[in-house]
Order: sequence, then structure tokens, then C-alpha cells
Amino acid sequence: MIGLQETPAGGGRADGATIAVLFVLAQLIIPARLVVRGLPLSLTLANIVSLLACLCWVCASFTTTLGIAKGRTPARTGLFIYFVALLATYGVATAGYLPADELKLADHSLVLIIASVGLALLVCDGVRGAERLDYLLKAVVICGAVIGVIGALQFIVNVDLTPYLKLPGLRVSTVGGEADARNLLRRVASTTDHPIEFGVLCSMLLPLAVHFGFRARERRDPALRWWACAVIIGMGMLFSVSRSAVVGLAGGAFVLLLGWPTRRRLQALVGSVVALLLTEVLFRGLLSTFVGLFANMSTDTSVQYRTHRYQIAGAEIAEHLWFGRGIGTWYAPKYVPFDNQWIMSMVESGVLGTAAYAGIFLLGIYSALRARYLSTDPGVRDLGLTLAACVLVPMLTAATFDLRSFGTVNGLSFLFIGASGALLRTVREAPAGPPPRRTILTGAGLGPLTRGLAQSGLRSEGHNG
Repeated sequence: MIGLQETPAGGGRADGATIAVLFVLAQLIIPARLVVRGLPLSLTLANIVSLLACLCWVCASFTTTLGIAKGRTPARTGLFIYFVALLATYGVATAGYLPADELKLADHSLVLIIASVGLALLVCDGVRGAERLDYLLKAVVICGAVIGVIGALQFIVNVDLTPYLKLPGLRVSTVGGEADARNLLRRVASTTDHPIEFGVLCSMLLPLAVHFGFRARERRDPALRWWACAVIIGMGMLFSVSRSAVVGLAGGAFVLLLGWPTRRRLQALVGSVVALLLTEVLFRGLLSTFVGLFANMSTDTSVQYRTHRYQIAGAEIAEHLWFGRGIGTWYAPKYVPFDNQWIMSMVESGVLGTAAYAGIFLLGIYSALRARYLSTDPGVRDLGLTLAACVLVPMLTAATFDLRSFGTVNGLSFLFIGASGALLRTVREAPAGPPPRRTILTGAGLGPLTRGLAQSGLRSEGHNG
């Protein structure tokens, strides 16, 4: 039987999971609009940790003693192709003339791409074994619950804790949209840059919290803490009042319902109905607002304004079909935003860059489902299904907002892609289970016929061996 190998944390040494957890803390807890003071580029503390992760991965890859994994995996190959494709896009764009502002943003985008790919590679190759992967993913869920609480305070009592999370050496970036309201309901962003980003992030993290809740009894963990995290993250998703969050949740739920057993599907259905009823009682008007977001899409001015821009995008794509006009060079307010990452990718990186971008999501989903297929361990199979759902959420919602422009959800997307690769590598490297136990039959206590058959079988086995 193939299962996950429990790998100790190296006698207390820091490893890839340790650096990844530092990234999660910096990415989720520190407000997204805080950047490091004194740098020529606007980089958050999470970006710095990601660049450190990239450096650690490069250095460890040259050694055989630091525990980094070697060899190809689908996720690792996809990340390599993605980086090469966007590097080619950057090279083609900067080989000609670019205005100074666009050139600076292209340089900034390339640095962020290096950071994101480096983080994903460190997770894929540096998080070794079930114990360290669980350590990382549990940290993600706990931090998700923390930002859910921050969002709940913003929504329910209009108390914002983010000004108190500013660390020394950080400054507030001028980049970032302000939250608005829908149907007199306050839309909150928690520590992220926008309510849409907050909603999509919660829809990414909810399947993982539910996974730990369902598997708690088998792991001998207190189940209540994980279900509390799931409730808080789910409420945070509702408090964002975001259409994109519902789209992401529907995509993740579709994957989970396909793979879950019937009993768990029924439990999820009952739990969802109870949660919706409580939401309607406690927060009147919230559910009807979500219904209106989809029922009135044909007359929604925001939807009409987005679709009106597609003609502009078509003209830009036709002019720079294969390599695009350059990563990071199409930005607001100089150009109209598209609120669709796939269209934005076609404009900035062309067909090659967009195909590579889609490829990292598809290969992340494949890696998670492949790990589920190869393993007979129920916990591993459930985690593979969960990670596939988590990776699908940003892939779907990228069609509803500029995903790569929002650092929190973009960083967690690459982390989940790396985690999918780490799960597949761990399953492949796990030793095979012990051979089936062979029962040696003796003549004691057997009847004459049974004794004769047993002795005949043993003699035949020994002769044929």
C-alpha cells in the first residue's frame, strides 16, 4: 500500500516548510498595502520572503545535503515553462522602446514572477513528507481564520484592526482600491487589497479547512478548532459581498462533491443549509444581495462596463499576438483595466504566456489528482482532492478580476501549486507498504482433509519456489 512517509522536521532544523510558513504569516497577517520602506520597487514583506525562498531553493539545488528534492515533477516542469515564457515576453518587450513608467513596471513584474515561482519551487521540492506538508497547510488555515476574524470585525462592528498591524520599516503603498458598499452592506477586505480578493481568498481556503475538519478524528485532533476555522473563513467570504467568491466556491465545491463519498456529501449539504439559515437570521439582506448579484447581471453596470472594454483588448491582442506587449505594461489609470486576468495575460504576455499561465494551474490540479490516484491512504486521497479544488478556485475566478495584480491571492495560488507538487512527490517517494502477512499452517487442530490440503499446498509452494 502506498502512503505518505512521515518525515521528521530534521531534528528541529528549519526547512522549506518553515520558510513557507513565514511567507504565509507575512502574506496573510500583514496588510497587503504595506510595503518595505527604502526600496526602489514596491515590495511587501511577503515578496521579500518569497525572494528569500527562491534564493534558498537555488542554493539548495546545488547540494545533496540540505534535503531538497531532485528530479522532475509535473508542477515543477510547468513552473519552469511558465518562467521561461514570461522571461521571453519580458525580453521581447524590453528589446524595443518602452516608456519609462512601463519599463519600471515590467521590471517590477519580473521580480514578482521570480518571487512567486521561487516560492512554489521551494514548496514543491523543499516540503518533504506528510508531517511538514500538514504543518504548512494547517498554518494557512489558521491564518485564514485570523483574517476572517479581522474581516468580521470590519463588517459587523466597523472596527478595522489593520492599522495596528503595521510593522516598523513598512510604509503604506499608494496602490490599492477602496472598499465600497452594495445594497447598503459594507464590503470588507480584511488585510487584503480589495473585497474581491478577500472573497476569492476565503473560497480558496475553505476546502482546506473542511478537509482538516473531516479528517480530525482519524488524526486524533480536536475537530472543533478546524470547524470553527471553516465557519470563520466561510463568513469572511460572505462579508466580502463578492460575485467572484461565489464563482470560486462553486468551482471548488464541484470538485469536492465529485470525489467525496455519499455520506460526506449529505453532511456538507446539511451543514450548508444550516449555515445559510443562520446567515439569513443574523445578517438580514446579505443572502438576498448575493442573489441579486447574479439575477441582475444583465443590467449590472459593472458587468456592462467590463464587457465594453473587450474591443480594446481585441485590438491590443491582435497587435501583439504571440508575446504580448510586455508584462506589467498595461496598468490603470494609464489604460483601462479589463478585470479579467486571462484577457490581461493575452494583452501583456500573448498566446505563449497565457498558455503557460493556464498550464501551471492545470498541472497543479493534475499533480494533486495524480497523488490521489496513486495513494490508497484515505487521508492522502482526500488531501489530493482538496488541493485540486483549492487550485481550481483562482483559475476560475481569474476570469472575473485581475488576479495577478493582487498579491495575496496570487501568492497563495503559487503556494497551493507547489503544495500539489510536494504531495505528488511525497507519494511517489513513499516506500511500499509491508508485504501481506503469510499464514503458516500446521497440522495441529486441523481435520484430516484440511491437514492434507495444507501440507500439500506448503510442499507445492516450496517445490515451485
